[in-house]
Amino acid sequence: MKLSWKTFLLWSLPIMIISFFLWQGFLTPTSNDLNNNIANSRMTYGRFLEYLDMGWVKKVDIYDNGHTAIIEAVGPELGNRLQKIRVELPASAPELITKLKKNNIDLDAHPAKNNTAIWNLIGNLFFPLLLIGGLAYLFRRSNNTNGGPGQAMSFGKSKALFQMEAKTGVVFDDVAGIDEAKEEFEEVVTFLKQPESFTAVGAKIPKGVLLIGPPGTGKTLLAKAIAGEANVPFFSISGSEFVEMFVGVGASRVRDLFKKAKENAPCIVFIDEIDAVGRQRGTGIGGGNDEREQTLNQLLTEMDGFEGNTGIIVIAATNRADILDSALLRPGRFDRQVSVDVPDFKGRLAILNVHARNKKIDPKVALSIIARRTPGFSGADLANLLNEAAILTVRRKKNAITLNEIDTSIDRIVAGMEGMPLIDSKSKRLIAYHEVGHAIVGTLLKDHYPVQKVTLIPRGQARGLTWFTPSEDQNLISRSEIKARIMGALGGRAAEEIVFGDSEVTTGASNDLQQITSMARQMVTRFGMSSIGPLSLENEESNPFLGRGMVSSSEYSDEVAIKIDEQIQKIVQECHQNTLIIIQENRVVIDRLVDLLIEQETIEGEEFREIIAEYTSIPQKYEYAK
Repeated sequence: MKLSWKTFLLWSLPIMIISFFLWQGFLTPTSNDLNNNIANSRMTYGRFLEYLDMGWVKKVDIYDNGHTAIIEAVGPELGNRLQKIRVELPASAPELITKLKKNNIDLDAHPAKNNTAIWNLIGNLFFPLLLIGGLAYLFRRSNNTNGGPGQAMSFGKSKALFQMEAKTGVVFDDVAGIDEAKEEFEEVVTFLKQPESFTAVGAKIPKGVLLIGPPGTGKTLLAKAIAGEANVPFFSISGSEFVEMFVGVGASRVRDLFKKAKENAPCIVFIDEIDAVGRQRGTGIGGGNDEREQTLNQLLTEMDGFEGNTGIIVIAATNRADILDSALLRPGRFDRQVSVDVPDFKGRLAILNVHARNKKIDPKVALSIIARRTPGFSGADLANLLNEAAILTVRRKKNAITLNEIDTSIDRIVAGMEGMPLIDSKSKRLIAYHEVGHAIVGTLLKDHYPVQKVTLIPRGQARGLTWFTPSEDQNLISRSEIKARIMGALGGRAAEEIVFGDSEVTTGASNDLQQITSMARQMVTRFGMSSIGPLSLENEESNPFLGRGMVSSSEYSDEVAIKIDEQIQKIVQECHQNTLIIIQENRVVIDRLVDLLIEQETIEGEEFREIIAEYTSIPQKYEYAK
């Protein structure tokens, strides 16, 4: 097994320290003669003078520069046997020597040896020499790694993860749901492996590819797949690693990164979250960040400056393309911009097939049903969904993931954790009427989504929930569909008004009213769906560097603002009246559904529609998966 330098220092330093103290304790000669004449007992100085007056002391040996004495004495208290006794002498006792000579006591003095100072000097130099040796080793290793003296701290060196043969464990077969993006990069990989097929017709390798998409759609995963397929040197770094508190470090790291890339061309350089360093220059209230702008300028120069980067493909990923500098996006730097969007039904099904490989799923579970019930889920959301279902399966002590665990996991991801069921009968009945109001209006309107289920089980901040199955195409919405959504959102409030009266209306519809107002306002100001005319009076463009909602300047006069408010109020009132009519005409079936919902706490969409069909006809909706 190869021992790294960090492991060596980790194990060697404690051993050296322990050895040093053992060496100091056992090898440093303090007074060898004193150790050879160890006394069996000790005696005070006053008692020693009494022994001396009684004539019991026969011999005295003085050590440690007159601080310690070993006496040989014999007497009745000592059993009339000659014994060695240790005596600590005071600092100043001039009468002792005189008294010893007067009593003819055998006296001998033992001076300390002179080599103690040498040993102390060696001991004091041990740790400084060890520290200097360790620093010298680190400097040498740093120089050998980075290729230049004086770079021990390596502030200006790139922190890119470099792999000559990029074995990330991910290939194109492991990436699903983004077929268009895969096709773009398969072409890049082919260019790296077989450049002659492109150069034969005069084609040049693209210098950069920018991945744009929401979080969790698989941008980083796709970059790993490119590295796994290309079998070329692969550099991976995050945009935030360029910028430090030291001025000029970011630009230095960009230079160092591309220097290494040129030495290993052809290769791939992947920059994740490039918006951390590539945002627009000269922005912000107090001026731009000068260090970030220097780093961006160096990146622009390296990608398409006076010196070309032949054979280097830069792949960058971001979910904030709106804040990137325009000079960074032009052809010659990022020749291609690949959009990685949230997957559609087929994409979700393919992603579920990938993540279900290592999951034990019940054979009765159809992944197509899960894909149909999860519109708007990204690849990361779907991976998290199956993982949550697997955890819930273990918690319920089952052997395989069933559709019940998957449904519960979807509810948890979308709405939050499941709360305690309601006990208060009055509150429970009021919430039941509210949710059934949403569901029955959505069911009886042709342009509304079909009901998936109605439940009184609290999740998150919601005391009850009505789930609808959205259609796959969310890009184009008609006027009738928006009005159907407004009426469906008003169904809960309308049911409270019809059943309990205006005085008993609760605050449960506060979130519904916010959505209603927003949809009605967009109909008037953005979509031109009012008597004001086909005008776009508001847009979503804003300055991201001034904060969300910080700039709210209107682009129309006060007279137009009054007309906008009138049209919004007209749309909401019209939808409200139509919703009240639906609730009044179907009061009988609503009461039956409420009683059933209170008893079962959850009604599935199929059962809900079957009960309504006994009382009235249900309009034919678009096809959806059951």
